[in-house]
Amino acid sequence: MTAKHLVLIGLLSMLALPHTALARCNEAPAPRVNWTGCDKQGADLSAADLRGAILRNVRLDGADLGEALLTGADLSFASLAGAKLERVRMNDARLLSANLEDANLRGALLDNSAFDRATMQQVQLSGASMRQVNLYQARLDNADLREANLGKAELRQAVLNGANLEGAILDEADLRDASLDGTSLRGASLFRANLEGSKLHFADLRKTNLQRASLVNAELFETRFEGSTLGGAMWVNRRRCRMDSGDSCD
Repeated sequence: MTAKHLVLIGLLSMLALPHTALARCNEAPAPRVNWTGCDKQGADLSAADLRGAILRNVRLDGADLGEALLTGADLSFASLAGAKLERVRMNDARLLSANLEDANLRGALLDNSAFDRATMQQVQLSGASMRQVNLYQARLDNADLREANLGKAELRQAVLNGANLEGAILDEADLRDASLDGTSLRGASLFRANLEGSKLHFADLRKTNLQRASLVNAELFETRFEGSTLGGAMWVNRRRCRMDSGDSCD
């Protein structure tokens, strides 16, 4: 085969690539479908079965994924801004650096999923199950996380300024160096949570369970603790609070 023939074959292969990608993007929703880089903005995918799907860099802004099955799916770098994801089952999924700003994930199942460095400002996550979820360096400014279960969640260096975590479960969660300025944690449970080095300026921790939590080197300014429980907690100055301590570290 001559060099001319090889060049011609290469050119034909390159011309076929967009058509191949277009055909892939037109595939129907199904488990393990590959929609990498596809534009699905505004699509109706409610209750779709997308378990194990490869959805990296996909555009799903404003899409309806309510009650969809996304267990084990890879949505890294995907854009889901304003998407409807109520009661979605997205446990064991990957959403690294994904954009979920203004998305609605009320009542979603997200256990063991990875949201490292995700953009999640104003996201709706009330009542969501997020046990052992990874939110390292995620942005959750003004997010609604009321009554969410974040037990053993990884929240190191996450930004939750102005977020609402009232009644949330954060037992044994890792919040080291997290930013919680103006955050409401009223009535939340932070049993054995690690808040070392966290910023809690103007935060509301009234009626919060902080038993055996660590607040070593946490930044407190106008932080409210009325009615909270600090029994056995490690205070800012590394002093252990008495087991019968109420809302002050006696």
